[in-house]
Amino acid sequence: MKKTLFLILVCLFAFTAATAFAADKLVLRVAHTLAPESHYNKGLEHLGQLLNEASGGQMELQIFHSSQLGSERDAIEGVSMGTLEMTLVSSAPLANFTSDFLVFDLPFIIQDRQKAYAWMDGPEGRKILDSVLTKGMVGLGIWENGFRMLTNSKKPIIVPEDLNGLKIRLMENPIHVATFKTLGAYPVPMPFGELFTALQQKTVDGQENPLIIISTSKFSEVQKYLSLTGHFYAPAILLINKDVWEKKMTEDQRKIFTEAELKSREWERNFCIESEKTLVDSLKAAGMEVAEPDKAKFFEVLQPVYAEFEAKVGKERIQSLVDAQK
Repeated sequence: MKKTLFLILVCLFAFTAATAFAADKLVLRVAHTLAPESHYNKGLEHLGQLLNEASGGQMELQIFHSSQLGSERDAIEGVSMGTLEMTLVSSAPLANFTSDFLVFDLPFIIQDRQKAYAWMDGPEGRKILDSVLTKGMVGLGIWENGFRMLTNSKKPIIVPEDLNGLKIRLMENPIHVATFKTLGAYPVPMPFGELFTALQQKTVDGQENPLIIISTSKFSEVQKYLSLTGHFYAPAILLINKDVWEKKMTEDQRKIFTEAELKSREWERNFCIESEKTLVDSLKAAGMEVAEPDKAKFFEVLQPVYAEFEAKVGKERIQSLVDAQK
């Protein structure tokens, strides 16, 4: 009888301890708008694996892909208000929350991303990331998204004049809109989750995104022409709610996360770069006609955009990023 009672008490203690241990588990939901095969999702899966291993299973990343929790703007607002823990988004929509990210949206400002990485990972990048602190968020790191390319269903785009009159879907960003107006196109800001249907139904003629997104989103099914413009380089920004970071997470958890994020950022960048090496050929094989545009002509035509936004972006910041790539 005593042995039975002892075993019952041991089991009860073990159950209570296990329950308390599970209650301390930190679960972080992170939302993004891209497909499960995308660089965002793969990078976040890598981050989740590192967090799980380093914390002994006590830190879990729950990933919501494909706009399951709304648009990029929805996700940013959710993180800002605390209804969502984390998001990975393009830098462009953040311009609606802070102007510091606008420097990345200037056309052709990034020419050498390896040199740009050092600038983004250094003090200048940290200043930009810290601009979201007043919005209730912490900028954890600047991840890779790739150079943005043009696609459309009408014709090859080789010179700026080829864009005259075309309806091009863009992200909600003032520099992006100004850029395509300058090129003679009709900008149509639209959430990413609505884009495939809009292309399919010819609501818009074209769109612009990195090659990896064009591929994983299967835009080749609804777009005939791909032009390798590389006109924008809008990186991805990993954000977390400020109260979650400062109050819900322990110092040890923040340390684990910081180390895992740094490793995952490098992994995700390499994943993108390696993927790009075969993407043009795979998109050709999927039926897209690929054009090599005259980038110098595009850059020349777009100089008024720099003049328009220089004061808002900051002349010194623009020059700092340009000089970092020399």
